[in-house]
Amino acid sequence: MVDVFDEVEEQLRSERYKSIALRVLPILGGVLVVALVAALAVWGYQHFRSQAAAEASEKYAQAIEAFNAGRRDDAIRLWGEVGQGSSKAYKSLALQHLGGLKVADNKTAEAVKLFDEAAEAAPNNIIGDAARLKSAFALLDTAPYKDMEARLTPLTEEGRPYRAEAREALAFAKLMAGDLAGARSDFTVIGLMADAGEGSRQRAEAAKALIDSASAKALP
Repeated sequence: MVDVFDEVEEQLRSERYKSIALRVLPILGGVLVVALVAALAVWGYQHFRSQAAAEASEKYAQAIEAFNAGRRDDAIRLWGEVGQGSSKAYKSLALQHLGGLKVADNKTAEAVKLFDEAAEAAPNNIIGDAARLKSAFALLDTAPYKDMEARLTPLTEEGRPYRAEAREALAFAKLMAGDLAGARSDFTVIGLMADAGEGSRQRAEAAKALIDSASAKALP
């Protein structure tokens, strides 16, 4: 009799497990499908990014080669194609090259637009701040001081990659705006900055000498 009860209980337990399995398996299957789709999506995105970066790198190198060989139009076309791509680093670098060509052609407004687009596209401050600094340099002779201050001050903050160069540009902007005391103060700071290059220090000393001799006001 005990054996019969045990057999009935085993059957009931088996039916119960089967019922639970029938309810759980579809859910588990759905979870596995979602996980698989997510994994494939991540792989596809990474593969796309890797492929896009490789193609951009190749075109960017071809543009450099074309420019160095004197084929300016080919270089512009190739940089333009890279500038329309999805690789942020190469897009920013290509736009900066195009901006540099506009500077050489005395098309400042177009150059600034390209530099600003390059800064926006950049994946980090090492590339982005280079574009922002070039944009400021292009405007240095013509823009009001308040515009230069707005562009350059963030670049002088601690930890920014070109803070010494930005500080120097801001000092010259002050000098050109007639703020001799402010310019001299900035040039003094540049001379003490550990990350300032030797060229920056020499220009800072020369600028201070001009200010101290009252010659700075007479210079364009």
